[in-house]
Amino acid sequence: MAEGELKSAAMQVEAAEAASKPRFRMPVDSDNKATEFWLFSFARPHMSAFHLSWFSFFCCFLSTFAAPPLLPLIRDTLGLTATDIGNAGIASVSGAVFARVAMGTACDLVGPRLASASIILLTTPAVYCFAIIDSPSSFLLVRFFTGFSLASFVSTQFWMSSMFSPPKVGLANGVAGGWGNLGGGAVQLIMPLVFEAIRKIGSTPFTAWRVAFFIPGLLQTLSAIAVLLFGQDMPDGNYRKLHKSGDMHKDSFGNVLRHAVTNHRAWILALTYGYCFGVELAVDNIIAQYFYDRFGVKLSTAGFIAASFGMANIISRPGGGLMSDWLSSRFGMRGRLWGLWVVQTIGGVLCVVLGAVDYSFGASVAVMILFSLFVQAACGLTFGIVPFVSRRSLGLISGMTGGGGNVGAVLTQLIFFHGSKYKTETGIKYMGLMIIACTLPITLIYFPQWGGMFVGPRPGATAEDYYNREWTAHEREKGFNTASVRFAENSVREGGRSGSQSKHTTVPVESSPADV
Repeated sequence: MAEGELKSAAMQVEAAEAASKPRFRMPVDSDNKATEFWLFSFARPHMSAFHLSWFSFFCCFLSTFAAPPLLPLIRDTLGLTATDIGNAGIASVSGAVFARVAMGTACDLVGPRLASASIILLTTPAVYCFAIIDSPSSFLLVRFFTGFSLASFVSTQFWMSSMFSPPKVGLANGVAGGWGNLGGGAVQLIMPLVFEAIRKIGSTPFTAWRVAFFIPGLLQTLSAIAVLLFGQDMPDGNYRKLHKSGDMHKDSFGNVLRHAVTNHRAWILALTYGYCFGVELAVDNIIAQYFYDRFGVKLSTAGFIAASFGMANIISRPGGGLMSDWLSSRFGMRGRLWGLWVVQTIGGVLCVVLGAVDYSFGASVAVMILFSLFVQAACGLTFGIVPFVSRRSLGLISGMTGGGGNVGAVLTQLIFFHGSKYKTETGIKYMGLMIIACTLPITLIYFPQWGGMFVGPRPGATAEDYYNREWTAHEREKGFNTASVRFAENSVREGGRSGSQSKHTTVPVESSPADV
């Protein structure tokens, strides 16, 4: 008996010790989301998800914009006209409009891991097909299907919003999105270098640019495999496991769709994102050719200049996310909204200036770099707000916002850079005016529990009430809304300094940027 009791006591001690050990290497909140951001760590599952998401998105960006740096060569080989090039540029970003919305829904229903890997693998064959194109129509088709891979941006933002707590979600989304977008700049350097290396081996230019596309294709393939092997949907496990154990409610497409499309904040953010990220996509398509044709620089020089625009993402978009979190710590959600409006409007002004200084090579480069910093920071600021719009339809609303970015890119290229209606510098000026105008609707975004740019929160409104409205009384009784309630509790800082000092999720803020 004594020996049995000793064994039982020992087992209880071991169980207690195991329970006392932290499940995660990183500090987490009540929802097991990381409360810190360790940039150079691969701690599972939070930081490993971060690195997998940004790198896979980087590879997709690399593939989608692998053609523009080599466009003068492709143009001469295939006999492309200005209209052909414009149509292909539009095609490269138009396909992702619906793909991003579909990706958001997939993230809500099956999780970001499977959704991301699937779209990446499905679009990889299109990248390899660049090697066999022989006409303007085939060039347009491969750019169209390759562009679908940009939908992986949605899974990147959804994944970060699922892994990091509200005070860190802006930073996590900003760095993941920014480092992924870095592919749009890196490709401007990589593809000319790969082309030159292949040509020096002994290949003709006709063959060298075709073989060069195998590099982004291979990277995209490997990134998808890594996501499948090493990724995890949520801090507590993959969707399939959580659904099977009953720890996570398996939602229906109808409910996810209804709560997304009836939320006016989602539509406003989709519009405004069209004129920060959408503009960035448009510039990625035209900037190398603009400097090549307007100032007569070498192809490698034009590629380097264009690369500097995309490479700014290494600091600009993360800076926007960090700014969003900092403004939230001081002014709550109202600070996030003011920051987005101010930064994106300044970006629009700089875009107008860029089109006006076309007479000076040095001034054009300098203004372009400043413009890139602001327009990309606005992207980071946008996704500092998106995770708070809805919890039940987070994926679809992320997809709607991301899709809005692609719609903005399509419209911008179609209106200003399609054919020969406008000179490129004129189109850039008009694009800047469009940014300023389409940023104004941010003033209409209002959260009852936190307020908007000019109006404070509604008395008595709470974050818990706001998120619970997405669930019926029956669903709340079954506990399906548990994750939403935990998120509301962890979002206390969005009420501003006074809100964060209260036990309640919302208290009218003492100050906002509008009062300073």
